[in-house]
Amino acid sequence: MSLIYQKEIKVTEEHIDQNNHVNNVQYVHWVEEIAGEHWDFVKHKTVYPEDIWMLLDHHIQYKKQVYLGDTITVKTYPEAPEGAKQPRKVEFYCNDQLVVDSLTLWILIDLETHKIKRLEEDWLDKLDF
Repeated sequence: MSLIYQKEIKVTEEHIDQNNHVNNVQYVHWVEEIAGEHWDFVKHKTVYPEDIWMLLDHHIQYKKQVYLGDTITVKTYPEAPEGAKQPRKVEFYCNDQLVVDSLTLWILIDLETHKIKRLEEDWLDKLDF
């Protein structure tokens, strides 16, 4: 079983800032985007398919610059839950080098009650891939 989800992104003009590299805010957007895509891909295999994730905390480290025309491989995977908090790693690679590293903490919200759901400690182990 692999909880890693990945995709490739071709860097275009819309991703570039005045310094001629990928804008740092763009990486934050991609972190949220790939987390959502990953959830959409797996939620039907969980006991939480109708619930939604909300971002609680975000740490990002920029290691190298990426430029117009480069291709980025984005990999994401959840780590073991911490009570109600679900850590998620997102890593960005260009030419097989880690260029941006992100760790986010998410909370699961019950769509009907709008309250935080406490995650089962082993919920990730129950996913069948």
